[in-house]
Amino acid sequence: MKELATAFSPVLPAFLALIAILVGRPVMAEELIVALSSEEVKITSNFTGTGIAVFGAIERDAATISRGSFYDVVVVLKGPPETVVTRRKDRLLGIWLNSAARTYPDMPSFYAVNSSRPVAEVATAPVLKRFQLGFDNLAFETTEHEEAITPEDISFRDAFVRLKQQAGLFRQEHYGVTFPGTNVFQTTLQIPANVPVGRYEVAVYLFRDSAFLASDSAEIRISKTGFEQFTFDLAHGYGFLYGAICVVLAIFTGWLAGVIFRKD
Repeated sequence: MKELATAFSPVLPAFLALIAILVGRPVMAEELIVALSSEEVKITSNFTGTGIAVFGAIERDAATISRGSFYDVVVVLKGPPETVVTRRKDRLLGIWLNSAARTYPDMPSFYAVNSSRPVAEVATAPVLKRFQLGFDNLAFETTEHEEAITPEDISFRDAFVRLKQQAGLFRQEHYGVTFPGTNVFQTTLQIPANVPVGRYEVAVYLFRDSAFLASDSAEIRISKTGFEQFTFDLAHGYGFLYGAICVVLAIFTGWLAGVIFRKD
């Protein structure tokens, strides 16, 4: 017996590691298949907003265990990141002035969450924080490098989310994901007229019994087209020329108005 133990000792650590991996692997084998109604949104002069339909199917293999509960799906649409400065106004000698501020880098310029149930009921708080699902679970990393979150920080975060919601750029729709079939779901992500241009990520998360099972993602491109695209490119790529054209147009418009309304 001692000789057997001595011969087995060199491979014992690898054997234990293999056992740990097998034990740690999830027993479920669900897989998500996601499709979008459109992968590109073009903004024209008469653009008033649109909706992107997200369709999905949940595939299960023969080894997947049967469960009595229903699936939960959370669909997230994130816009390109931006740096946002949130300021608070205080009254000083009868004048409202900017005082304290917080700078949040790499925040989504657009953020929409559609879920089959309120996200707080879908999964545990650590899982929601991990995937940043819901307004309360976004990662607000400031440039001030404060170690602890203070009540003032929370007020700045709440103000940031509130302003984004008022602009229609942060949206959250509970029960926005429906199941036409047991393993088939659908939802529509609403995109407002003031949406920023850029590349957007659609991420879909699958849960059951508060446990994360699978995820899938796709990409949407939102861009201006026609004269709007020309003006956007000119303003961002050739700022001096764009400014000069604006000045010339303003002078010409003023001169033309003077000619038209001139009194003899």
